[in-house]
Amino acid sequence: MIERNEWLETDGLGGFASGTASGIRTRRYHALLLAATTPPTGRVALVNGVDAWIETAGRTFALTSQRYEPGVIHPDGSQRVSSFTAEPWPRWTFTFEDGTSLEQSIVVLHGAPLVAISWRLTSRVQHMPAARLFVRPFFSGRDYHSMHHENGAFRFEPERRDDRLVWRPYDGIPAVHALSNGEYRHEPDWYRNFRYDEEAARGLDASEDLASPGVFTWTLTDEDAYLVFAATPEAETTIPPATSADEIVTWVYTSELARRKAFASPLHRAADAYLVRRGGGTTIVAGYPWFTDWGRDTFIALRGICLAADRLDDARRILLEWSGAVSEGMLPNRFPDRESPEFNSVDASLWFVIAVHDLFERSALSAVDRATLERAVEAILSGYAAGTRFGIKLDEDGLLACGVPGQQLTWMDARVGDHVITPRIGKPVEIQALWLNALFMAGARSPRWAGLFARGRDSFAARFWNEDSGSLHDVVDVDHRPGVIDSTFRPNQIFALGGLPVMLVSEERARRALARIESTLLTPIGLRSLAPSEPGYTGRYGGGVASRDGAYHQGTVWPWLLTPFVEAWVRARGGSPRAIAEARHRFLAPLLSHLNEHGLGHVSEIADGDSPHTPNGCPFQAWSVGELLRLDRVVLATTVPARNRRRPRASKGVEERSDAMGAR
Repeated sequence: MIERNEWLETDGLGGFASGTASGIRTRRYHALLLAATTPPTGRVALVNGVDAWIETAGRTFALTSQRYEPGVIHPDGSQRVSSFTAEPWPRWTFTFEDGTSLEQSIVVLHGAPLVAISWRLTSRVQHMPAARLFVRPFFSGRDYHSMHHENGAFRFEPERRDDRLVWRPYDGIPAVHALSNGEYRHEPDWYRNFRYDEEAARGLDASEDLASPGVFTWTLTDEDAYLVFAATPEAETTIPPATSADEIVTWVYTSELARRKAFASPLHRAADAYLVRRGGGTTIVAGYPWFTDWGRDTFIALRGICLAADRLDDARRILLEWSGAVSEGMLPNRFPDRESPEFNSVDASLWFVIAVHDLFERSALSAVDRATLERAVEAILSGYAAGTRFGIKLDEDGLLACGVPGQQLTWMDARVGDHVITPRIGKPVEIQALWLNALFMAGARSPRWAGLFARGRDSFAARFWNEDSGSLHDVVDVDHRPGVIDSTFRPNQIFALGGLPVMLVSEERARRALARIESTLLTPIGLRSLAPSEPGYTGRYGGGVASRDGAYHQGTVWPWLLTPFVEAWVRARGGSPRAIAEARHRFLAPLLSHLNEHGLGHVSEIADGDSPHTPNGCPFQAWSVGELLRLDRVVLATTVPARNRRRPRASKGVEERSDAMGAR
């Protein structure tokens, strides 16, 4: 399991360093220096890794291991890892056959693409001659999604400055600066056929060649060995001329230790990794190592990463930044690196409204900021009511219709080519929950939205309850055909059962539906996306692109769904201290234990539907971390907030609801 456990260090710009606890790189994304050239996008892998070994009294011991095609591991350094921790940054202890032990640390500086690596002898054989440490770095200079192969264009020769070496591997790629308190010997060579097992398991190209310009060497005595890599342009200012590696590393370690200790908990610190710079503002990266910032993910994650963590100013700035992107009632779901924004989501804009509502409850904004966000909410609701892209429109029953063939607009958005895996054209249940919540929130300011909410609420109650199954339908008016129903048992109904501020069913119905969800969909780290009894259920997520996308929402577990489920579960029991205590034991504790596996200190994107629910997908996922933080600090707060004791529900009048919402 040690090889599958991954660590992550981020720079606050969208760049990062990552790898495994064993030290063997298993993904194309594992690197020591991966920088965002247009934060948080334009990511390029610069320093992919190193080979390291020591020599003591004529014996040589490897610290590192690489996997080469067809699966050969060489050298054997991973076998000498005697301990590993990711706190407060990745640290390994190596124990060698002669009794020598050595500690290695890797720290990324927040605010700059800079990684500091150190090695320290922690014990040595008495009267043993000084040990020698050798480190050979591997470079590429490629897009982080791509693979690198031997070619004649790579520039091995560094520029030699008084205090550093500077490599410029390719035109248009950031230069790599290196400082060390050792010596550098130029020995250029290509290392070929590195194999990345996680890429092979995903059915992708899994082999790459890397360039190695030479070897750094140190004599290990009482002083640590230091090696710093940084990327331009930040390297020019972060590492001033005539600054030694010792000074830089001491500064990085000291400043980072103080910064990391300032967080309220390790989970708060994990959440901070997803807050990055975009232009002059801030955004939330959806996940590492391959996602950038996505609209839907941002607004869901923000409720935990910013609001539950009391980072209200970050939430304000993010929402204000996005508020200027409303187009025909829609917010983009994605900003590709070098393309036009993609408006292929019906729920991203509605999650924005929910996030704005939560911010209004937590923060006394200036009149200008509040008005700006209210205008954005009004533009979204007006655009949806009038009708916008992809068949999104208000129907006569007050509910929101959406969808056209070949597009997947909800969070269940897997598609292979033109084939949509989970088509949900019509009126999906969670879209109605989001729509009605948004109408209710806006109804406090406008009678138009209050009246529309009342009409939609009544239609929802009449059309979505399935008495036979004791749960809610997943989609009504399927393919825009009135009266056609899809009752596939999925978790999307939790948002109508109490997983959003406005509860759309009675507590009795909520308890019935939640009991079935608990017995059918609940796992220790999240909810299955499809009941095992349903046709098409897929209990394992793996294989090539088509296989993985086919399983993505067909039984795969999603940790982020656990929080709205527990929120509904607690509300259906009156929000009592006893219910909260039981929920903390039954639902929160198992998910907290997941922090020690896969993406260490973080929560995975997904997991297998079948036991043992192996974590999968992106190992570091923003909405998974954010919703865990919200579950711990808000939903299951030990001092019971008003939001858990009494929340508005469908059996009350609109006026009473407005009063209740104001009292939260």
